[in-house]
Amino acid sequence: MTLLDTALDTPVALRTGRRFTTADVAAMSASFEGCHPSEVIGWAVEEFGSRLSLSASFADTLLIDLAVKVEPDIEVVFIDTGFHFAETLATARRAMARYALNLTVLRPLPTAADVWTHGVDTCCGSRKVAPLERHLVANADAWMSGLRRDDGPQRADAPIVDLDLRGLVKVNPLAAWSTPDVERYILENDVLINPLTFEGYPSIGCWPCTDPADPTDPRAGRWSGSAKTECGLHA
Repeated sequence: MTLLDTALDTPVALRTGRRFTTADVAAMSASFEGCHPSEVIGWAVEEFGSRLSLSASFADTLLIDLAVKVEPDIEVVFIDTGFHFAETLATARRAMARYALNLTVLRPLPTAADVWTHGVDTCCGSRKVAPLERHLVANADAWMSGLRRDDGPQRADAPIVDLDLRGLVKVNPLAAWSTPDVERYILENDVLINPLTFEGYPSIGCWPCTDPADPTDPRAGRWSGSAKTECGLHA
């Protein structure tokens, strides 16, 4: 049984345009190696139009800043788990004011699991993965994330274009950018940064499961004390 099977409002997927195979996305991903993220975003916008979503965590607005320069009305999706830091919500509000975002806020079902009663895996699945899955299956053919290879060893082989478990095209325009690339763009474009970044949080998720950590290990502060390194959105 999947997470969608447990939802009360399971959507029906309506696909439009070209269907991509594993070979298609592998070839496309290879062709984008060495390209600026804006070129990748431009291709995605042209290919998928209004059936393209951008998933944002508001640790920063780097991908948003790049994307709205290509398509100002691109849908930005934020998953409000109910457990975000106040600083994250404030960064989202600042982004709305700066970019006039076409923002869709996703929330879990009222019966969603919580970390204290059900554990970290079930909580992430219920409060993050399931809301995004419901939205994407009903509304998108492709989605973009800020995932980068420099985020850690578990992401070191991240493709620029991929197929996710739903068969949707997943676009990671920043996958090949190094940390110096990111820092340079942020400085030159005055990108909004979640203030927790300056307080020792190299990665920012929900407050019960995020701690300050070694800045040289971008994922070290997530789910401390467990072997978990991913919430499941990028499975």
